[in-house]
Amino acid sequence: MAAFHHSNPTDRDIRRVLQKLLIMLSLGIICVSLFYFLAGCCESDIGENSISHRPASEFLLSGWYHDRNGTLYKDVIMVQDEDGYPVAGEGSTITPVLETNNSVQDWMATRRLPQALIIGVKKGGTRALLEFLRLHPDIRALGSEPHFFDRHYARGLDWYRSMMPKALDGQVVMEKTPRYFVTVETPGRVHSMSRDVKLILVVRDPVTRAISDYTQIISKTPHIPTFETLAFKNRTNGEIDSLWSPLWIGLYAQHLEHWLAWFPRAQIHLVSGEGLISDPAGELGKVQDFLGLQRIVTDKHFYFNKTKGFPCLKKPEGSSKPHCLGKTKGRTHASIDPEVIRRLREFYRPHNQRFYQMTGQNFGWQ
Repeated sequence: MAAFHHSNPTDRDIRRVLQKLLIMLSLGIICVSLFYFLAGCCESDIGENSISHRPASEFLLSGWYHDRNGTLYKDVIMVQDEDGYPVAGEGSTITPVLETNNSVQDWMATRRLPQALIIGVKKGGTRALLEFLRLHPDIRALGSEPHFFDRHYARGLDWYRSMMPKALDGQVVMEKTPRYFVTVETPGRVHSMSRDVKLILVVRDPVTRAISDYTQIISKTPHIPTFETLAFKNRTNGEIDSLWSPLWIGLYAQHLEHWLAWFPRAQIHLVSGEGLISDPAGELGKVQDFLGLQRIVTDKHFYFNKTKGFPCLKKPEGSSKPHCLGKTKGRTHASIDPEVIRRLREFYRPHNQRFYQMTGQNFGWQ
Protein backbone atom coordinates (compact mmCIF):
# COMPACT_ATOMS: atom_id res chain seq x y z
CA MET A 1 0.00 0.00 0.00
CA ALA A 2 1.29 3.30 -1.02
CA ALA A 3 2.35 5.46 1.83
CA PHE A 4 0.95 9.02 1.94
CA HIS A 5 2.90 11.86 3.51
CA HIS A 6 0.75 14.41 5.29
CA SER A 7 2.14 17.82 6.41
CA ASN A 8 1.64 18.66 10.01
CA PRO A 9 -1.74 20.45 10.24
CA THR A 10 -0.54 22.34 13.29
CA ASP A 11 2.19 24.09 11.30
CA ARG A 12 -0.29 25.19 8.63
CA ASP A 13 -2.62 26.66 11.23
CA ILE A 14 0.16 28.60 12.86
CA ARG A 15 1.25 30.08 9.53
CA ARG A 16 -2.30 31.16 8.72
CA VAL A 17 -2.71 32.82 12.10
CA LEU A 18 0.58 34.66 11.73
CA GLN A 19 -0.39 35.88 8.26
CA LYS A 20 -3.70 37.20 9.57
CA LEU A 21 -1.99 38.93 12.47
CA LEU A 22 0.53 40.54 10.13
CA ILE A 23 -2.25 41.79 7.87
CA MET A 24 -4.23 43.17 10.83
CA LEU A 25 -1.13 44.88 12.26
CA SER A 26 -0.37 46.49 8.90
CA LEU A 27 -3.95 47.74 8.56
CA GLY A 28 -3.82 49.05 12.12
CA ILE A 29 -0.65 51.01 11.45
CA ILE A 30 -2.15 52.48 8.28
CA CYS A 31 -5.35 53.51 10.11
CA VAL A 32 -3.48 55.12 13.00
CA SER A 33 -1.20 56.99 10.61
CA LEU A 34 -4.19 58.22 8.61
CA PHE A 35 -5.96 59.33 11.81
CA TYR A 36 -2.99 61.38 13.03
CA PHE A 37 -2.53 62.88 9.59
CA LEU A 38 -6.16 64.02 9.44
CA ALA A 39 -6.07 65.24 13.06
CA GLY A 40 -2.95 67.25 12.34
CA CYS A 41 -4.60 68.93 9.38
CA CYS A 42 -7.65 69.83 11.45
CA GLU A 43 -5.55 71.26 14.26
CA SER A 44 -3.60 73.27 11.73
CA ASP A 45 -6.86 74.66 10.34
CA ILE A 46 -8.00 75.57 13.85
CA GLY A 47 -4.72 77.32 14.58
CA GLU A 48 -4.78 79.28 11.35
CA ASN A 49 -8.44 80.12 11.06
CA SER A 50 -9.63 80.30 14.64
CA ILE A 51 -6.73 81.88 16.51
CA SER A 52 -4.17 83.65 14.41
CA HIS A 53 -6.73 85.62 12.42
CA ARG A 54 -9.41 86.08 15.05
CA PRO A 55 -9.37 88.51 17.97
CA ALA A 56 -8.85 87.04 21.40
CA SER A 57 -12.27 88.34 22.44
CA GLU A 58 -13.87 85.62 20.30
CA PHE A 59 -12.57 82.81 22.48
CA LEU A 60 -12.02 84.54 25.84
CA LEU A 61 -15.00 85.51 27.94
CA SER A 62 -15.90 89.10 27.25
CA GLY A 63 -16.29 91.57 30.04
CA TRP A 64 -15.05 89.73 33.12
CA TYR A 65 -11.79 89.03 34.85
CA HIS A 66 -9.66 86.44 33.12
CA ASP A 67 -8.74 85.09 36.54
CA ARG A 68 -12.37 84.10 37.07
CA ASN A 69 -12.08 81.63 34.22
CA GLY A 70 -9.25 79.12 34.37
CA THR A 71 -6.37 81.33 35.42
CA LEU A 72 -3.37 79.79 37.10
CA TYR A 73 -1.98 82.27 39.64
CA LYS A 74 1.69 82.91 39.20
CA ASP A 75 4.16 84.45 41.60
CA VAL A 76 5.99 87.33 39.98
CA ILE A 77 8.20 89.88 41.70
CA MET A 78 7.96 91.05 45.28
CA VAL A 79 7.77 94.83 45.01
CA GLN A 80 5.80 97.52 46.81
CA ASP A 81 2.83 98.81 44.89
CA GLU A 82 3.05 102.61 44.62
CA ASP A 83 -0.63 102.78 45.57
CA GLY A 84 0.03 100.78 48.71
CA TYR A 85 -1.71 97.77 47.21
CA PRO A 86 -0.31 94.27 47.94
CA VAL A 87 1.41 92.67 44.96
CA ALA A 88 1.85 89.08 43.92
CA GLY A 89 3.66 86.70 46.17
CA GLU A 90 3.24 83.55 48.17
CA GLY A 91 -0.47 83.01 48.70
CA SER A 92 -1.50 86.15 46.84
CA THR A 93 -4.68 86.09 44.78
CA ILE A 94 -4.84 89.66 43.52
CA THR A 95 -2.30 89.72 40.72
CA PRO A 96 -3.02 86.74 38.53
CA VAL A 97 -1.20 86.03 35.30
CA LEU A 98 -3.50 84.28 32.89
CA GLU A 99 -2.28 80.88 31.77
CA THR A 100 -5.18 79.37 29.81
CA ASN A 101 -5.97 75.71 30.01
CA ASN A 102 -6.42 75.46 26.24
CA SER A 103 -3.31 73.80 24.84
CA VAL A 104 -3.71 75.46 21.44
CA GLN A 105 -3.92 78.91 23.05
CA ASP A 106 -0.89 78.12 25.20
CA TRP A 107 1.06 77.15 22.11
CA MET A 108 0.10 80.33 20.26
CA ALA A 109 0.65 82.72 23.21
CA THR A 110 4.05 84.32 23.75
CA ARG A 111 5.69 86.71 26.19
CA ARG A 112 6.54 90.05 24.65
CA LEU A 113 7.46 93.54 25.74
CA PRO A 114 4.52 95.80 26.66
CA GLN A 115 2.80 97.90 24.05
CA ALA A 116 1.27 100.21 26.67
CA LEU A 117 2.34 101.57 30.05
CA ILE A 118 0.43 103.23 32.87
CA ILE A 119 3.16 105.61 33.99
CA GLY A 120 1.46 107.44 36.86
CA VAL A 121 0.62 109.09 39.05
CA LYS A 122 0.88 107.61 42.51
CA LYS A 123 -2.44 107.90 44.41
CA GLY A 124 -4.10 109.07 41.21
CA GLY A 125 -6.17 105.96 40.54
CA THR A 126 -3.72 103.77 38.62
CA ARG A 127 -4.66 100.59 40.48
CA ALA A 128 -8.36 101.11 39.77
CA LEU A 129 -7.63 101.80 36.11
CA LEU A 130 -5.51 98.66 35.77
CA GLU A 131 -8.12 96.43 37.43
CA PHE A 132 -10.89 97.90 35.28
CA LEU A 133 -8.85 97.43 32.09
CA ARG A 134 -8.20 93.81 32.97
CA LEU A 135 -11.89 93.19 32.35
CA HIS A 136 -11.12 93.47 28.64
CA PRO A 137 -10.33 90.12 26.97
CA ASP A 138 -7.84 91.75 24.60
CA ILE A 139 -5.73 93.26 27.39
CA ARG A 140 -3.04 91.24 29.12
CA ALA A 141 -1.77 93.23 32.09
CA LEU A 142 0.84 92.42 34.70
CA GLY A 143 -0.76 92.76 38.12
CA SER A 144 2.35 93.72 40.06
CA GLU A 145 4.56 96.76 39.50
CA PRO A 146 7.85 95.61 37.94
CA HIS A 147 9.65 98.96 38.38
CA PHE A 148 11.87 98.00 35.46
CA PHE A 149 12.67 101.46 34.07
CA ASP A 150 13.31 103.09 37.45
CA ARG A 151 14.80 100.35 39.67
CA HIS A 152 15.65 97.21 37.69
CA TYR A 153 16.81 98.57 34.34
CA ALA A 154 20.21 96.88 34.68
CA ARG A 155 18.51 93.48 34.50
CA GLY A 156 17.83 94.02 30.81
CA LEU A 157 14.91 93.68 28.44
CA ASP A 158 14.99 89.88 28.44
CA TRP A 159 14.28 89.91 32.18
CA TYR A 160 11.54 92.51 31.66
CA ARG A 161 9.94 90.42 28.91
CA SER A 162 9.98 87.35 31.14
CA MET A 163 7.85 89.26 33.67
CA MET A 164 5.04 89.87 31.18
CA PRO A 165 2.00 87.60 30.92
CA LYS A 166 1.66 85.45 27.81
CA ALA A 167 -0.48 87.04 25.12
CA LEU A 168 -2.00 86.10 21.78
CA ASP A 169 -1.82 88.06 18.55
CA GLY A 170 -4.17 91.01 18.78
CA GLN A 171 -3.93 91.32 22.57
CA VAL A 172 -2.32 94.39 24.16
CA VAL A 173 0.35 93.71 26.80
CA MET A 174 0.69 96.37 29.47
CA GLU A 175 1.94 97.12 32.98
CA LYS A 176 1.70 99.97 35.45
CA THR A 177 4.38 101.56 37.62
CA PRO A 178 3.39 105.08 38.81
CA ARG A 179 6.97 105.96 39.74
CA TYR A 180 7.88 106.07 36.05
CA PHE A 181 6.22 109.47 35.59
CA VAL A 182 8.48 111.26 38.08
CA THR A 183 11.76 109.44 37.32
CA VAL A 184 13.87 111.61 35.00
CA GLU A 185 15.69 108.71 33.29
CA THR A 186 12.55 106.74 32.51
CA PRO A 187 11.26 108.47 29.33
CA GLY A 188 14.51 107.90 27.44
CA ARG A 189 14.70 104.30 28.60
CA VAL A 190 11.11 103.63 27.54
CA HIS A 191 11.81 105.22 24.16
CA SER A 192 14.82 102.93 23.72
CA MET A 193 12.53 99.94 24.20
CA SER A 194 9.85 101.21 21.83
CA ARG A 195 9.21 104.60 20.27
CA ASP A 196 5.63 103.47 19.53
CA VAL A 197 4.60 102.46 23.06
CA LYS A 198 1.32 103.99 24.25
CA LEU A 199 1.51 105.89 27.53
CA ILE A 200 -1.36 106.35 29.97
CA LEU A 201 -1.22 108.95 32.73
CA VAL A 202 -3.85 109.18 35.48
CA VAL A 203 -3.88 112.63 37.12
CA ARG A 204 -5.80 113.96 40.10
CA ASP A 205 -6.14 117.28 41.93
CA PRO A 206 -2.57 117.60 43.29
CA VAL A 207 -3.75 118.84 46.70
CA THR A 208 -6.12 115.91 47.20
CA ARG A 209 -3.46 113.58 45.83
CA ALA A 210 -0.88 114.88 48.33
CA ILE A 211 -3.26 114.37 51.27
CA SER A 212 -4.02 110.85 50.06
CA ASP A 213 -0.30 110.16 49.76
CA TYR A 214 0.32 111.41 53.31
CA THR A 215 -2.62 109.35 54.61
CA GLN A 216 -0.99 106.23 53.20
CA ILE A 217 2.37 107.18 54.71
CA ILE A 218 1.01 107.61 58.23
CA SER A 219 -0.86 104.31 57.96
CA LYS A 220 2.58 102.67 57.80
CA THR A 221 4.61 105.13 59.89
CA PRO A 222 2.14 106.81 62.26
CA HIS A 223 4.71 108.74 64.30
CA ILE A 224 5.99 111.07 61.58
CA PRO A 225 5.36 114.86 61.81
CA THR A 226 2.02 116.34 60.74
CA PHE A 227 1.17 117.14 57.13
CA GLU A 228 1.18 120.84 58.00
CA THR A 229 4.71 120.60 59.39
CA LEU A 230 6.13 118.71 56.41
CA ALA A 231 4.41 120.79 53.74
CA PHE A 232 6.21 124.03 54.65
CA LYS A 233 9.83 125.06 54.82
CA ASN A 234 8.69 128.01 56.89
CA ARG A 235 5.05 128.08 57.89
CA THR A 236 5.31 131.62 59.22
CA ASN A 237 5.97 133.11 55.79
CA GLY A 238 4.08 130.35 53.96
CA GLU A 239 7.06 128.98 52.01
CA ILE A 240 6.03 125.60 50.56
CA ASP A 241 8.49 122.70 50.59
CA SER A 242 8.01 121.66 46.97
CA LEU A 243 10.68 118.96 47.31
CA TRP A 244 8.64 117.02 49.85
CA SER A 245 7.60 113.95 47.85
CA PRO A 246 3.78 114.21 48.29
CA LEU A 247 3.94 117.79 46.97
CA TRP A 248 6.72 117.28 44.39
CA ILE A 249 4.81 114.51 42.61
CA GLY A 250 1.93 116.95 42.00
CA LEU A 251 4.11 119.24 39.85
CA TYR A 252 2.68 117.53 36.78
CA ALA A 253 3.88 120.04 34.18
CA GLN A 254 7.48 119.71 35.37
CA HIS A 255 7.43 115.92 35.07
CA LEU A 256 5.50 115.89 31.78
CA GLU A 257 8.22 117.99 30.15
CA HIS A 258 10.62 115.06 30.39
CA TRP A 259 8.16 112.80 28.57
CA LEU A 260 7.32 115.30 25.84
CA ALA A 261 11.04 115.51 25.06
CA TRP A 262 10.82 111.88 23.89
CA PHE A 263 7.21 111.25 22.89
CA PRO A 264 4.58 113.27 20.98
CA ARG A 265 1.60 114.51 22.96
CA ALA A 266 -0.74 112.26 20.93
CA GLN A 267 1.06 109.22 22.31
CA ILE A 268 0.21 110.14 25.91
CA HIS A 269 -3.39 109.63 27.04
CA LEU A 270 -4.54 111.47 30.14
CA VAL A 271 -7.13 109.95 32.46
CA SER A 272 -8.96 112.07 35.02
CA GLY A 273 -8.69 110.50 38.46
CA GLU A 274 -11.88 112.29 39.45
CA GLY A 275 -13.61 111.06 36.30
CA LEU A 276 -12.52 107.52 37.07
CA ILE A 277 -14.69 107.77 40.19
CA SER A 278 -17.67 109.73 38.83
CA ASP A 279 -17.80 108.14 35.36
CA PRO A 280 -15.57 105.04 35.18
CA ALA A 281 -17.21 103.73 32.00
CA GLY A 282 -16.63 107.04 30.23
CA GLU A 283 -12.94 107.13 31.15
CA LEU A 284 -12.51 103.45 30.28
CA GLY A 285 -14.17 104.01 26.93
CA LYS A 286 -11.61 106.66 25.99
CA VAL A 287 -8.73 104.45 27.12
CA GLN A 288 -10.03 101.56 25.01
CA ASP A 289 -10.24 103.90 22.01
CA PHE A 290 -6.67 105.06 22.66
CA LEU A 291 -5.47 101.45 22.71
CA GLY A 292 -7.33 100.68 19.49
CA LEU A 293 -9.65 98.19 21.15
CA GLN A 294 -13.38 97.57 20.94
CA ARG A 295 -15.36 99.19 23.76
CA ILE A 296 -16.16 96.08 25.77
CA VAL A 297 -15.82 97.51 29.29
CA THR A 298 -18.95 99.63 29.73
CA ASP A 299 -21.20 101.00 32.45
CA LYS A 300 -22.84 97.58 32.85
CA HIS A 301 -19.70 96.44 34.68
CA PHE A 302 -19.80 99.02 37.50
CA TYR A 303 -21.77 100.10 40.51
CA PHE A 304 -20.94 102.84 43.01
CA ASN A 305 -20.01 101.66 46.51
CA LYS A 306 -21.22 104.38 48.89
CA THR A 307 -19.19 102.98 51.78
CA LYS A 308 -15.87 103.12 49.94
CA GLY A 309 -16.77 106.16 47.89
CA PHE A 310 -15.70 104.79 44.51
CA PRO A 311 -16.88 102.36 41.83
CA CYS A 312 -16.71 98.60 42.24
CA LEU A 313 -17.20 95.85 39.72
CA LYS A 314 -20.55 94.11 39.56
CA LYS A 315 -20.58 90.41 40.39
CA PRO A 316 -18.40 88.63 37.81
CA GLU A 317 -19.44 85.26 36.44
CA GLY A 318 -18.39 82.47 38.75
CA SER A 319 -18.15 84.79 41.75
CA SER A 320 -20.52 84.93 44.70
CA LYS A 321 -20.00 88.61 45.42
CA PRO A 322 -19.03 91.90 43.70
CA HIS A 323 -15.37 92.86 43.42
CA CYS A 324 -14.01 96.02 45.04
CA LEU A 325 -10.43 97.14 45.42
CA GLY A 326 -8.56 96.36 48.63
CA LYS A 327 -9.04 97.85 52.07
CA THR A 328 -6.31 100.42 51.37
CA LYS A 329 -8.69 102.04 48.89
CA GLY A 330 -11.27 104.47 50.17
CA ARG A 331 -9.63 105.05 53.53
CA THR A 332 -10.56 108.30 55.29
CA HIS A 333 -8.06 111.07 54.57
CA ALA A 334 -6.11 112.76 57.32
CA SER A 335 -7.72 115.96 58.60
CA ILE A 336 -5.75 118.99 57.33
CA ASP A 337 -5.94 122.62 58.42
CA PRO A 338 -8.16 124.43 55.84
CA GLU A 339 -5.71 127.34 55.74
CA VAL A 340 -2.94 124.96 54.68
CA ILE A 341 -5.16 123.58 51.93
CA ARG A 342 -5.88 127.13 50.73
CA ARG A 343 -2.15 127.95 50.55
CA LEU A 344 -1.45 124.73 48.68
CA ARG A 345 -4.13 125.54 46.12
CA GLU A 346 -2.50 128.92 45.56
CA PHE A 347 0.87 127.23 45.20
CA TYR A 348 -0.37 124.72 42.62
CA ARG A 349 -2.56 127.13 40.61
CA PRO A 350 0.16 128.33 38.16
CA HIS A 351 1.56 124.81 37.85
CA ASN A 352 -1.91 123.46 37.04
CA GLN A 353 -2.52 126.18 34.44
CA ARG A 354 0.76 125.33 32.76
CA PHE A 355 -0.20 121.65 32.78
CA TYR A 356 -3.56 122.47 31.15
CA GLN A 357 -1.77 124.41 28.42
CA MET A 358 0.74 121.63 27.77
CA THR A 359 -1.93 118.94 27.52
CA GLY A 360 -4.82 120.86 26.00
CA GLN A 361 -7.07 119.62 28.81
CA ASN A 362 -8.56 121.58 31.67
CA PHE A 363 -9.24 119.32 34.66
CA GLY A 364 -10.98 122.05 36.64
CA TRP A 365 -8.96 121.72 39.82
CA GLN A 366 -9.55 124.57 42.26
